[in-house]
Amino acid sequence: MNELITSINDAVWGYVLIFALVGCGLWFTWRTRFVQFRMVGEMIRLLTDSAVDTVGEQVKDDDRSGKKKHISSFQAFAVSVATRVGTGNLAGVASAIAIGGPGAVFWMWIIALIGSATAFVESTLAQLFKQKHKDSFIGGPAYYIQRGLHQRWMAVTFAVFITCQFGLSNNSIQSNTICGAMQEAFGWSPLWVGIALSALGLFIVFGGIQRIAQVSAVLVPVMAIGYVVLAIFIIVMNIEHIPHVFKVIVLDAFGIHQIAGGGIGATIMNGVKRGLFSNEAGEGSAPNVAATAAVTHPVKQGLIQALGVFTDTLLVCSCTAFIILISGLYQVPELNGIALTQSALQSEVGSVGPVFIAIAIFLFAFSSIIGNYYYGEANIRFITQNNQVMTTYRICSAGVMVMFGAMASFELVWNIVDFFMAFLTACNLIAIVLLGRYAFRLLDDYRAQKRKGIKEPVFHRSQLPEIENELECWE
Repeated sequence: MNELITSINDAVWGYVLIFALVGCGLWFTWRTRFVQFRMVGEMIRLLTDSAVDTVGEQVKDDDRSGKKKHISSFQAFAVSVATRVGTGNLAGVASAIAIGGPGAVFWMWIIALIGSATAFVESTLAQLFKQKHKDSFIGGPAYYIQRGLHQRWMAVTFAVFITCQFGLSNNSIQSNTICGAMQEAFGWSPLWVGIALSALGLFIVFGGIQRIAQVSAVLVPVMAIGYVVLAIFIIVMNIEHIPHVFKVIVLDAFGIHQIAGGGIGATIMNGVKRGLFSNEAGEGSAPNVAATAAVTHPVKQGLIQALGVFTDTLLVCSCTAFIILISGLYQVPELNGIALTQSALQSEVGSVGPVFIAIAIFLFAFSSIIGNYYYGEANIRFITQNNQVMTTYRICSAGVMVMFGAMASFELVWNIVDFFMAFLTACNLIAIVLLGRYAFRLLDDYRAQKRKGIKEPVFHRSQLPEIENELECWE
């Protein structure tokens, strides 16, 4: 079974999806006039945005009425980064380098630079077509496929794929990596670590998106800043090796010996696959959280999520790559995944390295588990409102699949994730290409309001009369 899944993954990724991802990223970059580069300052400013209600009134933090529980731009950013910043940044980067060589890092950067435009489009569409849900909002690709394309079957197909990908198989990756790191650092049994993870995960996911947002808003800054600070320290201490690291990355990405040996395909494929797994641009995952934010204009969350791609790949993934390449241990055949990252860090800072990575990967991956769970929840609710189905999903996502990942092999869990990720991404790319024109018009409107001196642009659904009846919010 593992060999069959591997063959399917190689065929889909090698001949179809890489070209689709790059092509869509370039198209969106051109049509948005390089939004991911020109509006970085605005992206950073928007992190301080407070939550607003549907007509633009600011939601006060001390509102205890229970009627306003919208999450802010920063909280939506934190939840999406929580799922992006995880095993892909530590184990995924190491796996890409071990299998595809140092040149895979270059292709991770490329997919992030152009993919951030794709992230902008999909998250803007999620905000545009979001719906009211109890005391908050809900949305994502399944919702904009149904409301924008009027294809219920396609929307349900996406909802099933993303639930299998994030709510189920992705969580097995997170627990597999946590258990591997804990066993490497402390000798703890994967069985008992898996049981502890399942218990903690179930406690949190039964609290809903507000609890997820609160937990992520605390964990994400702590884990990301701590890891980046350590990486920068290592890079500074080895500053004389950095020019060589860049040289190795670029030469391996385009090197004659890779092309002659047929290895260039593996380099590109692993760079793109692990880059997508890490930053999720175009995969259709982050829009589910982007839709929950309460903002005055859909473009705001598009910009926030584009910044999330940069944060994930260009910052955190690069830190891991530099540590591994500085150590030179990527050339050891026996090392892969989180073990490679731990060994590389140990070579630089001593025995404290594996312990630090074990703690960091717990924070990275556990926050991903609770964020992944929400992606599945939003899409299960799109298919059915049956409470028994939702309870079953919660148990499977945070309990059963976490335990499965704890006990399964490294190769099996990654192959399952690659399988679902390929079909999930293909479905979402088709949708956002067909609906992208609305995101382009919204961006033009946002820029026009900014040029008029309006600090906080506001959108009303009457500005898109042809789909006004499909927009439940934005009165």
